Amino acid sequence: MAERTPTLTSRLLILGLVLLTSVFSGPAAAGPLVARSSNWTDLSPNDRQVLAPLAPEWDKLDTQRKQKWLGIAQRYPKMPPDQQQRIQEQMGTWSRLTPDERRAAREQFKTLKKLPPEQRQEVHQKWQEYQQLPPEKKQELATRPAAPAAAPPAKATPATMPAPPH
Repeated sequence: MAERTPTLTSRLLILGLVLLTSVFSGPAAAGPLVARSSNWTDLSPNDRQVLAPLAPEWDKLDTQRKQKWLGIAQRYPKMPPDQQQRIQEQMGTWSRLTPDERRAAREQFKTLKKLPPEQRQEVHQKWQEYQQLPPEKKQELATRPAAPAAAPPAKATPATMPAPPH
């Protein structure tokens, strides 16, 4: 597990920051989500194409998660290509997480959402700074030991940011 920790920490950090970035970009959906098919085979061809990284686990997802992903699939065609690519990468990363890693990511995201707006803005700024770092520096940050979960830092930085759920 020790060898996997830097990778997990890095993945959770990135997921958390990406999700936090989307919190700052506005509402998640233009309208209410309508309940749709619960089985992968019943999805429209377009939904299956967009949600392909989630195919192996789709039928195991709970209704709320399916609705979230279906909402993303609905908005996907209107997204700019760079955002579409980011969504595809997020789905791939998320689908590779274990159930425990996903649970931890969701808990960390809840922690982020509880931050006061000014702290969330500061975290957003740190994320923007992190995105500008060269790959070597990002790798260096990813290999640092994670901060203890019981004692979150007073000031969140990209290296210590908790990660979100999807």
